[in-house]
Amino acid sequence: MQRRDFLKQASLAGMALSLMPHALWAAENIGKITKTDEEWKKMLTKEQYDVLRCEGTESPFTSPLLKEHRAGKFVCAACDLELFNSEAKFDSGTGWPSFFQAIPEHVETKSDHKLLMERTEYHCARCGGHQGHVFNDGPHPTGLRYCNNGVALKFVAKEG
Repeated sequence: MQRRDFLKQASLAGMALSLMPHALWAAENIGKITKTDEEWKKMLTKEQYDVLRCEGTESPFTSPLLKEHRAGKFVCAACDLELFNSEAKFDSGTGWPSFFQAIPEHVETKSDHKLLMERTEYHCARCGGHQGHVFNDGPHPTGLRYCNNGVALKFVAKEG
């Protein structure tokens, strides 16, 4: 093994270890929430239910969260799990709130083939509520664009 390869592998291993305690803590502390369809229907608006529970999509440019630029957190509208920090939000021009990074372990992904092409769908890790799709055309540092339905989120402003 060349010195350069060794240093690269050692660096990657160190980064993985530095992230591990947070990832383990997050995974251990996110209790799953399950409710019946009737329970979800009682607590969510019709549009929220369609997006969060039936994997619908809201119309573009309709979310007031597009213009939300204060410091804070974006949380799941169904269970209040923090999904995105405001620092990760950017204007993608798509008409939906967009973020370049999710809070680690707070979203789960799966393949989606509904539009006859493969996309990556993501959901809230606690309640399974559909949030949107993630694409590889976002800004640095991640290159990702989490394209979120605004109705699936609530904004909680940073205090102080």
